[in-house]
Amino acid sequence: MEKYSEQLLNCILFKGISKEDIMNILEIIPYRVSNYKKDEIVAMEDHVCDSLGIILQGKVEIQKIFPSGQVTTINNFDKGSIFGEAPVFSGNHKYPATVTATEYTEIMYIKETDIISLLKLNNRILSNFLFLLSNRIMMLSQRITNLSQDTIRKKIATFLLNEYKKQNSTLLTFSYTRKEMAELLNIPRPSLSRELSNMKRDNIIDFNKNIIKILKIDLLEEALFE
Repeated sequence: MEKYSEQLLNCILFKGISKEDIMNILEIIPYRVSNYKKDEIVAMEDHVCDSLGIILQGKVEIQKIFPSGQVTTINNFDKGSIFGEAPVFSGNHKYPATVTATEYTEIMYIKETDIISLLKLNNRILSNFLFLLSNRIMMLSQRITNLSQDTIRKKIATFLLNEYKKQNSTLLTFSYTRKEMAELLNIPRPSLSRELSNMKRDNIIDFNKNIIKILKIDLLEEALFE
């Protein structure tokens, strides 16, 4: 019990909630915890989603798997993150994509009816949940804006400017690979690498592995109107 209360302190849903209160909540609200090995499927696309998932340890990747076998990464979530908050309350209760563990992962599941009880139990948790939903909607809107750009440079510029606002820094650190970044932007990996190199040559950005530094934000903004 106490082990999970420590881990839930990192969860956005329990932000601002004391360890003691979390332990009391775990005494009242039913839950289950499942473990997954690296590359193990957590949930398949179109399978029933009847619970909210809270990542206690590890990381998962949200993937769209096409009939051809091609896999596109939609998002990545690590410790403290939540998934399934939309489908669990939707009309068809189905996962819109496949969830895969990218390392050893522990996930706490809380069923739909128990989530409602949890939200009624504590106003701060209710506020955190609404904040989470609002952020996810904003992220989706940003993604749609990004995908609607008509050039690779515009896609990269939009993405980096969003990250600049999110990280509040011109030195951007990413937890995912170039391949995963390319999938998020829906462009081929070689094209992403080539355009990043072009933007480095133009003195707009610099980069090293998973770190990208914005050198001239005005030029990055101008790229949106080229």
